[in-house]
Amino acid sequence: MNHSVVTEFIILGLTKKPELQGIIFLFFLIIYLVAFLGNMLIIIAIISNNTLHTPMYIFLLTLAVVDIICTTSIIPKMLGTTLTSENTISYAGCMSQLFFFTWSLGAEMVLFTTMAYDRYVAICFPLHYSTIMNHHMCVALLSMVMAIAVTNSWVHTALIMRLTFCGPNTIDHFFCEIPPLLALSCSPVRMNEVMMYVADITLAIGDFILTCISYGFIIVAILRIRTVEGKKKAFSTCSSHLTVVTLYYSPVIYTYIRPASSYTFERDKVVAALYTLVTPTLNPMVYSFQNREMQEGIRKVFAFLKH
Repeated sequence: MNHSVVTEFIILGLTKKPELQGIIFLFFLIIYLVAFLGNMLIIIAIISNNTLHTPMYIFLLTLAVVDIICTTSIIPKMLGTTLTSENTISYAGCMSQLFFFTWSLGAEMVLFTTMAYDRYVAICFPLHYSTIMNHHMCVALLSMVMAIAVTNSWVHTALIMRLTFCGPNTIDHFFCEIPPLLALSCSPVRMNEVMMYVADITLAIGDFILTCISYGFIIVAILRIRTVEGKKKAFSTCSSHLTVVTLYYSPVIYTYIRPASSYTFERDKVVAALYTLVTPTLNPMVYSFQNREMQEGIRKVFAFLKH
């Protein structure tokens, strides 16, 4: 049940300094366009090339869709707020933004683990890969990703909607996220904090550990490669993947594992930018654009557009 008496929220954005608004707008617009176009290119390339209809590329396609939903649920509204004096968002709009962002957050974390498992099977059990990662397994893993993400998002959004917001209604952030909303609540937020802690332990820390274990087995397998060139290439891929994964999980764990009373919003805005913008921008470059088959698929897309 919705106990709120607040009908809209005021979003302060990244900074209160008017002289920085133009620079912030341009910077975030460029990053958003890079993230959106990069992920859209991956989606088109995979859909239009039958050779890329394999589990690894289906997971990459799903990751690209999740990244587009994540950035689009936040950045266009933030850009509008930065450019104009219209810095309000309706209660319903705020809850919708919270739901889609929380969904994409959960989906991305579980997807990273799923993709790490896929690479673990491909590298450690190459002869059995097609048997293990068959169509049914691929569908089951994606269904699990969606089920966990939707459940996580529904739980947190429903718990926020149970809170009473009686004023003030100013969100010291650039979008509707759980921590700043808890700080505005007039009712107890203990249950919300407990569920955030549970989600952080199981989803963030749990998935991060599973992902690192998968890459640990992959590195052991790489060490058995006899050629120096093969080792260098494999280590380069693994290190770049682990860098992006760490860049994503670390700020998420840091943000959601603390009680509401310990939030420092000026610092936390910068931390939030890492998992709302930086990672979705880096994902296409790290996971797809370095891949030879993906490069060939993208070339085919550009060749088709030219004709």
